[in-house]
Amino acid sequence: MEALSSLITKRSRADKNNKGDRYDLLFDYLKILELDEAINKLNVIHVAGTKGKGSTCTFSESILRNCGFHTGLFTSPHLIDVRERFRLDGEDICEEKFLAYFWWCFDRLKEQTTEDIPMPTYFRFLALLAFKIFVAEQVDVAILEVGLGGRYDATNVVQKPVVCGIASLGYDHMEILGNTLGEIAGEKAGIFKPGIPAFTVPQPREAMSVLAERALQLNVHLQEAPPLDLNLLNGQQLGLHGEHQNLNAGLAIALCSTWLERTGHSQGACLTQMNSLPGEFIRGLTTANLQGRAQIVPDRCINDESAGDLVFFLDGAHSPESMEMCGRWFSLAIREDNHKSKLSNNSSSFQDPEQGLQNRTSRKPSTQILLFNCMSVRDPQLLLPRLVHTCASHGVHFKKALFAPNISVYYRVGSSALPSDPQVDLSWQLSLQRVWENLNRGEKGCDDKEADATVEEGKDDTEKSLRSYESSTVFPSLQLAVKWLRDNSRQNQSVRFEVLVTGSLHLVGDILRLIKR
Repeated sequence: MEALSSLITKRSRADKNNKGDRYDLLFDYLKILELDEAINKLNVIHVAGTKGKGSTCTFSESILRNCGFHTGLFTSPHLIDVRERFRLDGEDICEEKFLAYFWWCFDRLKEQTTEDIPMPTYFRFLALLAFKIFVAEQVDVAILEVGLGGRYDATNVVQKPVVCGIASLGYDHMEILGNTLGEIAGEKAGIFKPGIPAFTVPQPREAMSVLAERALQLNVHLQEAPPLDLNLLNGQQLGLHGEHQNLNAGLAIALCSTWLERTGHSQGACLTQMNSLPGEFIRGLTTANLQGRAQIVPDRCINDESAGDLVFFLDGAHSPESMEMCGRWFSLAIREDNHKSKLSNNSSSFQDPEQGLQNRTSRKPSTQILLFNCMSVRDPQLLLPRLVHTCASHGVHFKKALFAPNISVYYRVGSSALPSDPQVDLSWQLSLQRVWENLNRGEKGCDDKEADATVEEGKDDTEKSLRSYESSTVFPSLQLAVKWLRDNSRQNQSVRFEVLVTGSLHLVGDILRLIKR
């Protein structure tokens, strides 16, 4: 982890002065690692997009694994363990293999890099490591999720993918990719290769026109994959939850069927024209698993004590569009949960005492709380209103919002269990709180004086940086935020606390570490 952390630069990702980020250097790295020829033998599915690309890759891997193929999947970021980025046959690579491949690549690069060809930066090293793993493990298919953009992404050294995909496009990473959907689409379309078929999902007109233009220039047959018809699942549900996953599943079906056909497997022929799905595809779609996306995790620390009811709803949404999807998923998820409770309560008048106790517990009133953080390059004025208004349109209103810095830091990998720095800068979290309070005042129609009267500064040493309003609180650490939630759950055992954690996949990963430890 120390060696890997040494590759992380503290420069802004938009800073062009970092030599290790020069795209052309990637081909030098491939030669050093003796991967320049081997990489062309990988049967690659390459996926870019603003949102949904990780889900699309996960669906694709699960489908092809269920079809009997030896699969390799490279995604980002990881939530708890860096090995999550490298999956072989649906499982994180084991520690022994990870260490062997890691040091083979790291030591060789250390020995042969120079001032003109410096060590690759963090993500680029991880992409090179993925290529080494997939080549050495002789996978049948390598499914690659673009890290950022497309044209200059490290995964784009693949010159001959079998098929390419573009998931939903929206506004994100604008400091690097451009300020319009057209500019962003142009960067994503950078993964198109001459004559290689590509699929996308329904896109805004501006984005679609750019994708179509780039496809035409490169003689790429670009098709729009229709969303999955849920009737094709024979009454089962997708393994990844949320209405938006129908788009990603539809794209995965198109990518996999084309991959099968182009690699000489008959089951891929004309699959997109069929009115039914093979059993392998259904199994792949319904068993796909991806942490941190529409994930529901009861807090075992509280629920095992039978002294409270605390549930975390985790989604790494971090763009305006994904915020809206997250809000819709959260609203429908808690409604479905309440509906199931009512059905179980009314299902029978003949119940044993234990079942009756469970049902009395399920009738608890619920309270919704938001736990939020996002990177400072993102605009909370675009994110928070989209989330709040979407939830409100479904009758869901947050009683309180909690803001805390991530435990993860961008210049170190691992060591997430270390205590937070007591001198941590909370200025960004205080800015998020101001956006929330202004939004809350607008919703309720109260004035500044009324809101300011509810301020309660933290008094003891552990909470000296805390600023609390009736509708929001800033905590100096995530540990204190989770402690506050658990304490409130224990003190209000008649209430079910439903906590939406969103705004950053790093935040989601940190919460998973804390509540699963």
